[in-house]
Amino acid sequence: MGRFGVVWCGQVATLIGNSVLRFAFVVHAWNIGERATQVVLLALCGLLPQVLLSPTAGALVDRVGKRTALRLADLGGLIVVGALSVLYFSGDLRLWAIYAAAALLGATAAFQYPALSSAIPLLVRKDQLQRANGLLSTARSTADVCGPALAALLITASGLGAILWVDLVSFVVALLTVQMVPPAEKPDRATTEPRPKLTADSIDGLRYLFSRPSLRGLTLVIFVVNLVMVFGYTIVQPMILARTGNDTSALASVMTSIGIGGVVGGLVLGAWGGPKSRVRGMMLGIIGMCLTSQIVMAAARDVISWSAAILLGALLMPIVNGTMQAIIQTKVPRERQGRVFGAVMFVSQISAPLAIVFSGVLADHVFEPQAAAGSGLVGALQPLIGTGPGTGMAAMLLIAGVCGTAAAVWGLVNRSVQDIDVLIPDLDSASENPETRKVTT
Repeated sequence: MGRFGVVWCGQVATLIGNSVLRFAFVVHAWNIGERATQVVLLALCGLLPQVLLSPTAGALVDRVGKRTALRLADLGGLIVVGALSVLYFSGDLRLWAIYAAAALLGATAAFQYPALSSAIPLLVRKDQLQRANGLLSTARSTADVCGPALAALLITASGLGAILWVDLVSFVVALLTVQMVPPAEKPDRATTEPRPKLTADSIDGLRYLFSRPSLRGLTLVIFVVNLVMVFGYTIVQPMILARTGNDTSALASVMTSIGIGGVVGGLVLGAWGGPKSRVRGMMLGIIGMCLTSQIVMAAARDVISWSAAILLGALLMPIVNGTMQAIIQTKVPRERQGRVFGAVMFVSQISAPLAIVFSGVLADHVFEPQAAAGSGLVGALQPLIGTGPGTGMAAMLLIAGVCGTAAAVWGLVNRSVQDIDVLIPDLDSASENPETRKVTT
């Protein structure tokens, strides 16, 4: 895993640098007017370009190559942060520029995920795929834990200028590490056939996923699980504040547990290598996530129980994600993996903005009023979730967990999903061309 280790080190640097900068953006946006709307808009500016551009980014990754795509993504981030630094040090930095920078960095991130995920099979052996995916997940979780802490320290000591320098250096390190690794891709064969239009290539990943029953079933499970996870996790923070009387130390303990669980889960997957029965392991992992970080969280009453439950759920998340990545990496032809990973990103994240908006509206106008009156669905669930402020949001978390569990159980009993290794053999074990193989049920 030597070549992967070199690339991994560079990606750790840029992930931490970007996490530091995102936190600094939030603080800077809040300080200009102290309005929550500005912070929410900043989050949407970073999320929407990444989601909407994912299919096209995946198609471009397959066209230009994984290594080139990684270099372009890091170079794009370097240019964006460099331009922002010029505005800052010249005294012309405005809020609109931060929004624009967040959107452009989100656009570069749309290329990073499919490029890196589809590059891993070129860097490691098949039996090391889930380990590599676990280490990559550990890098993301480490950035989520260390980024805000480092940002808070730098803001106090040196302000936004030092953070911009840190992020610039992180992009340079990422570029150098990618450059150090020799190309692992074979050049495309010469062909007289005209290349499809980019728009056609952009939807090819979605078509590939949904034309194969096994991959379609897996994708639908991921869509539902991401929907309910975002829906539920969005109200975890206000639920804890409501149930503890605005105890910020309790909230900090729970949120820290998420980061620790993510880091530990990635390390576990890296050391273990993942379940042998990948689909079964993935579905059981989803059930465990929903039971602990949603259903148990909803029923718990104290900080220790909340922290333990959400830590276990966060620990299982890298295993689920890494296993899903390994399935795509071994079932999809390498020349199409960029498009397919872009499609997976699009499907899994497209519901996130709606889930964020509707969770807040439902909490404030439906579930919390029911909790206060002891009526409706929340009233019926009170023997499980208790009473008082925050009970309505606990009911929402419980419902989300039940829906996610149901989706995973469906994946366990669905024959096309369960028998994916028979219906779509791994590429190196297939006896025919994977591009022309028909998948039937």
